[in-house]
Amino acid sequence: MSETKHSPLFVTLEGGEGTGKSTVIERLSNDLRERGYDVLTTREPGGSKLGEQIRVWLLHHKPDVKVGDYAELLLFLAARTQHLEEIILPALNHGKVVLCDRFNDSSVAYQGAARGLGMEAVEKQCELACRGVSPDITLFMDVDPKIGLERTRKTVKASASEGQVDRIESEELAFHENVLQAMRLLAKKHPERIKTIDASQPLDDMYTHCLEVVLDALEVHRV
Repeated sequence: MSETKHSPLFVTLEGGEGTGKSTVIERLSNDLRERGYDVLTTREPGGSKLGEQIRVWLLHHKPDVKVGDYAELLLFLAARTQHLEEIILPALNHGKVVLCDRFNDSSVAYQGAARGLGMEAVEKQCELACRGVSPDITLFMDVDPKIGLERTRKTVKASASEGQVDRIESEELAFHENVLQAMRLLAKKHPERIKTIDASQPLDDMYTHCLEVVLDALEVHRV
């Protein structure tokens, strides 16, 4: 009996702050590897060396360094273009499952909606920057921003003291509520791709739902 082969799968995880994306990605990667899949985990902004440097600029803890709204978007897109060319596409071309923490939907929600640059305008710029490359499936971790932000303050991040939030996390609650509403709109606009996960439920239950969605997508893409 011949070995079953699988097509590559590009999976992104989206949502506000403190939704558990990192934990879910780690558990998914472990479970999928145990099932015989070749898995790459990565994040936005980041992934490539250039992307990780841009991440430092974007999420720094220095209040005296200002980043304009449009400059912020362009920095995210620069990191994403490099990430796609250097890391994501080569992995997909080698038949891997790519699990990525954030992608274009975050830009549409954060910069398009919450920063006021326009969701449709930012969506078009994302498509241009990524030359039409889009995830096969997106897990949208839906949780009240109050809950998510409280979770972030219990974590320790690079170049930060315990409980210190990054530049975007430190925005007012209304900003994060706008992000959530934008993500919900995107989920309604792209129901075939974006699957909503209740991130307020216990972690194990949330993870089980995520795993089921990814396994279903892998079954569809099996060759």
